[in-house]
Amino acid sequence: MAELMRWDPMREVMTLREAMDRLFEESFVWPFREWFGTGDGRTQLYLPMDVYETDDAIIVKAVVPGVRPDDVEIQVSGDVLTIRGEIKDEFEGKKGSYHLRERRHGTFQRSLSLPVPINADKAEALFENGVLTLTLPKVEEVRPKQIKVKAK
Repeated sequence: MAELMRWDPMREVMTLREAMDRLFEESFVWPFREWFGTGDGRTQLYLPMDVYETDDAIIVKAVVPGVRPDDVEIQVSGDVLTIRGEIKDEFEGKKGSYHLRERRHGTFQRSLSLPVPINADKAEALFENGVLTLTLPKVEEVRPKQIKVKAK
């Protein structure tokens, strides 16, 4: 004879909570950690960045841990900024095997349209603690101008 089992609504709620946690993880967290295939067998890494504007410049901060400054290329063409580079595989060609491998390696590239014209000749790039900071000065024509009021 089949045994009756008492229904526990809290067990279903926990299952729903776990499902929501998993949905959140897969939808919002992992896309920023994952690498993307480039179609040629290589990997393309995601390049997270912040872009903000001051009165005088556009500031771009890109997170590039484990990258040497020589392995980063920055290009401005018209109003498009492109940052590309590569995180090299330190283990490639060495004997041994991984037990855990979470650090990513491969190429990265990110392009974005700049909101205002910039003076690329006066742009500065600083690399510190795995963060690339670009200071892209605005052209004179788009900088805010102060008009002084004179009294008679």
